[in-house]
Amino acid sequence: MDRPLLLIDIDGVISLFGFDALAPPAGRFLMVDGILHFLSATAGELLGELAERFELVWCSGWEEKADEYLPPVLGIPAGRPHLTFGDRPARATPHWKLAAIDAFASPSQPLAWIDDDHDESCHDWAAVREAPTKLVATEPAVGLTAPQAVELRAWASGLRPPPGPD
Repeated sequence: MDRPLLLIDIDGVISLFGFDALAPPAGRFLMVDGILHFLSATAGELLGELAERFELVWCSGWEEKADEYLPPVLGIPAGRPHLTFGDRPARATPHWKLAAIDAFASPSQPLAWIDDDHDESCHDWAAVREAPTKLVATEPAVGLTAPQAVELRAWASGLRPPPGPD
């Protein structure tokens, strides 16, 4: 069985915001196209560990910029695929990322999706997908945590390959 996909949002998962400026989390700043981002100090290590069980895919409005800017500062290999979203309606239902996810991922391929902005349509979509699907919600001021990474690795380990022909 191929490894499951791990769809990774960036803002609120790796690039943190909304934290107390007087007591920031561990991390560093990165300038991306004139916009300052505060990157989690632990996200790179956690993603590196998750790459042992998952195929990592950027699932962010950053699109190709994710693989251009993030691997060197996170300490992970470059060359990860990314989703392309095209024109996005201002506020559409279902969630603006779902069409691109469905276009990228086979309905029979297990996937997990880390994001700080899953809405009800995401949960409805995950519940009816053919393959096992896990949504992991992050807090934007904290991002991806070690317990969430452990939970994702356990989920991936619990996947069973489809039954073969008799």
